[in-house]
Amino acid sequence: MLLDRRTLQGIAESHITQVLRRWCRPSVKSGGSLLTAIGQLAIDAVEPITEDQIDAADARAAGFETREAALAALTGREGSLYRIRIRLAGPDPREALRRTGELTDAETGELVARLGRLDSRRPWTRATLRVIATHPGRRAPKLATLLGRDVLPFKQDVRKLKALELTESLDVGYRLSRRGETLLSRLGLEG
Repeated sequence: MLLDRRTLQGIAESHITQVLRRWCRPSVKSGGSLLTAIGQLAIDAVEPITEDQIDAADARAAGFETREAALAALTGREGSLYRIRIRLAGPDPREALRRTGELTDAETGELVARLGRLDSRRPWTRATLRVIATHPGRRAPKLATLLGRDVLPFKQDVRKLKALELTESLDVGYRLSRRGETLLSRLGLEG
């Protein structure tokens, strides 16, 4: 489930306590969590509802000024209507991993194995880590060009590296996390 900056800010400030969505199939479940730019969100409930069940209080809890504004935001979308009760649960647990530059031999081995699985169709992980290391803060299109790749698949691959806590997104571009720098050093691939 994607949430825009305004919604995330409202959740962080506790002004927004629910999200309204139309889905063919829910992309989150009750009791689950969601990692976002503001931290980890708890999904307290995912409830199917009808438009008639949305009142002014529901609209405000979802970040809209009026019921009509909430309904307007949902028009033109396919699927059933859901109310997702959501709250900030805490910081993204991956942040601590990104900040630490320490890797045990076992962690290094696990990361190397995971990179190997990502490289199973074609090798890309080490080259991507190297180009980010040598060009921190450079925009994705420039980095993709340096590797002779299309931008969208490149960005998808960088997200896979971020999921391993090896890279960090900046306002513009990317950089290696301390964990990524340590791994590159251990692999002898420093920028």
